[in-house]
Amino acid sequence: MASTDLFQSPDYFNLDELLTDEQKLIRETVRNYVKKEISPIIEDYAQRAEFPVQIVRQLGELGCFGPTVPVEYGGGGLDYTSYGLMMQELERGDSGVRSTASVQGSLVMFPINAYGSEDQKKKFLPKLASGEWLGCFGLTEPDHGSNPSGMLTNIKEKGDHYLLNGSKMWISNAPYAQVAVVWAKDEAGDIRGLIVERGMEGFTTPTTHGKWSLRASATGELVFDNVRVPKENVLPGVKGLKGPLSCLTKARYGIAWGTIGAAMDCYDTALRYSLQRVQFDRPIGGFQLQQKKLAEMITEITKAQLLNWRMGVLMDQGRVTPAQVSMAKRNGCEVAQQVARDARQMLGGMGITGEYSVMRHMMNIESVITYEGTHDIHLLITGMDVTGLNAFK
Repeated sequence: MASTDLFQSPDYFNLDELLTDEQKLIRETVRNYVKKEISPIIEDYAQRAEFPVQIVRQLGELGCFGPTVPVEYGGGGLDYTSYGLMMQELERGDSGVRSTASVQGSLVMFPINAYGSEDQKKKFLPKLASGEWLGCFGLTEPDHGSNPSGMLTNIKEKGDHYLLNGSKMWISNAPYAQVAVVWAKDEAGDIRGLIVERGMEGFTTPTTHGKWSLRASATGELVFDNVRVPKENVLPGVKGLKGPLSCLTKARYGIAWGTIGAAMDCYDTALRYSLQRVQFDRPIGGFQLQQKKLAEMITEITKAQLLNWRMGVLMDQGRVTPAQVSMAKRNGCEVAQQVARDARQMLGGMGITGEYSVMRHMMNIESVITYEGTHDIHLLITGMDVTGLNAFK
């Protein structure tokens, strides 16, 4: 089923002029990796609902794990615009591949780097950066998704360790992870971050089966049955919801960029198809309704590219707000969802086959539009930001 990846990146407003040579080189490197290693295999893995585990080492070698983490801990020491471009190119290949990198960098390495002890940073970050270890992030629970403060997972102090009990679900990377950054309530009701390691007694990671979306991504549960977690595995630098929410801001940032990669791939596929597919004695790209779809696609992609670029500048300056990132995440998901649907229509019956990437992107985005803040939750975050009134309660 492998076919040649002919992707050409749309840049309708000459945004490349806003990027540095280093940023463009980083983007090109990841794009070439996707064309060589991801595109030829991803349809087959998605059809079989299997995780291409070999990409973990590849992404580590490429520098896609924790690229903004300092070099001394194995990271790339790069700016956030470069990170965004990396996520854009990975998701252009597949949302599940980008999820693997997003979780590793933003949800596992970021909190260890931001809130961990020096010993924790030295022990975990280099192995996570290289891809020797895969990590996952435990926040969502069976009964607490959009409302994480209601979590039931808890820790009790027992001398030199804590006893961890509870469960998490919808956890990307879980079945293959050596390390899990888990959020649990202590006896005072404060939310704490813990680094749980594969092999700790009572810690299991059942795989989630039967997904129609993110089929080439490994998803599972985290189950904790009286797991003894040494006190040195607790993140010392943060208490409360600020910890997990700050991680989600970083991850949502990457998603905002990534989703536009998926949209760009669907647009490029639809444009190419419209110039080749002949009906009524001419290419379908010459018909008004098809041009309308393409014109709307490239307009929304261009607007999102500009929004993401500006968000990257603000992130690098330390001025971006969580609400701004929230808007970009919601926008990126919505744009990708609509572009994928229009592209699927343009391809007709071929649009549902694995010969083209469009249907896979379309199914993947259904997960991306839900995780790390649903579409509706992000709308309410923007609403609260502009009115000052909290609609959550």
